Amino acid sequence: MRQRAKFTRILKGSNLSYMRRALDLSNKALGISNPNPPVGAVVVKDGMVVGEGFTGPPGTFHAEKEALNVAGDYARGASLYVTLEPCIHFGRTPPCVDSIIEAGISEVHASVIDPDKRVNGRGVEKLEASDIKVYIGELADDSSRRMQAHIKLMKTGLPFVTVKFAASLDGKITTSSGESQWITGNDARDIAHSMRGETDAIMVGIGTVLADNPRLTARGDYSPTTGRQPLRVVVDSNCRTPLNSALLFEPGQTIIASNKSSHTCDLPSSVTIEKFPGSSDRVDLSRLLSYLGKIPVSSVLVEGGSGLTGALFDEGLVDKVVAFLSPSIIGGINSLSAVSGVGAKIISDVIRLSDVEVTSAGDDLLITGYCLAE
Repeated sequence: MRQRAKFTRILKGSNLSYMRRALDLSNKALGISNPNPPVGAVVVKDGMVVGEGFTGPPGTFHAEKEALNVAGDYARGASLYVTLEPCIHFGRTPPCVDSIIEAGISEVHASVIDPDKRVNGRGVEKLEASDIKVYIGELADDSSRRMQAHIKLMKTGLPFVTVKFAASLDGKITTSSGESQWITGNDARDIAHSMRGETDAIMVGIGTVLADNPRLTARGDYSPTTGRQPLRVVVDSNCRTPLNSALLFEPGQTIIASNKSSHTCDLPSSVTIEKFPGSSDRVDLSRLLSYLGKIPVSSVLVEGGSGLTGALFDEGLVDKVVAFLSPSIIGGINSLSAVSGVGAKIISDVIRLSDVEVTSAGDDLLITGYCLAE
C-alpha cells in the first residue's frame, strides 16, 4: 500500500483571509471549468496578494498557473493558497505542481486533498520532496462544499444530483388545469438561472417538455461568460420529444435518454439519443447517471417534473434539494405535487434533509438541504 504523505498539519494562527479569497475566486470557475474542478488560487508575498487566478475553460490555465503568471517574479519565495491539492498529471495543460516548483514558491496552503486517483496526495508528496512546506485543511469544510460535485464524481463515478422545484405552500407545482408559470416571483427565477449557469447538465422529464416547452439554458446576466451552456438531458422513455421542441435548437448539446434508438425523423446534429432500458419500459436512471459521469458530467440540476423527481428520490439518487416555496395555496386533488413516485410508506422512511438553510427570495422562501446518506 502506498504510504500517505506527511501533510496532516494545519498552520496554527494562519491568516484565513487568503484562503477565503481563493474560495471567492473558485466561484468564478463554476460552470466553466468542467471537466476540471472549480479551483481558486492566491499568491501572497510579504503579506501582500501578488497574484490571483481561477480555473478557466478546458485547455486554459488552472487556477495555480494563472495566479503564478500574474505574480511573475514575485512568486519566488511566496506562499500559494489554493482550494484543492495541485494536480500532478498531464492533461490539456502541464501539471500544476511542476509550475509551482519552477516558480520558486516556498510554501503551499491547500485546503483539501484531491480525491482524483491521479492525484490523491501525490501532488503534496512531490511538493514536499522539493522542500516546499505544505499545509492542509484551512477552510476545508467550505472548500469541500464548493467542490462537492468533483469530490463525488471522483469517489463514485456519479455526478452530484440537485433537485430543484418551485411550489406553493401546499406543495403543488401546477394548477388543476396543468398551468405552472409562474408560481414563484422574479427573484426566485433569477436564482434558478444562476444555478443553471453553474451546473454541468440540466435534466427534465418528458412531461415537463410537453407541458412547458422549456429552453433549459442559462440566460441574461446568468449565462456563463464563455458562452457555454449546460448539457440538456431529457428523460423520455418512448421518444415523445417533439421535433420542434425549443430545447433542441438552443446552443449546446442535448441528450434524449430513452428506451428506443431513434425518432422517425432526423434530429439536429447537436442532439443524440442514448438508450438506458430499465424495468417497466422506464429509463434506468442509475445507468443514465453513470453514463453522464463518464462524459464527465460532475453536476446535474434536475428541474422536474414530478415523476422524474419522485423516481430519483425513490432510488436514492438525490444529493441536494433546492425548493422555492411561494406564499400561495393552489389546492386540488388533480394538481401535481412537486414529488410523486412511490414515496415513503411509513414515517421512518421519510427522507430528511441535513444542513438546512432557509432564506428569502423576494416574497418566496428558498429552502436548501442535503439528503442524509443511509
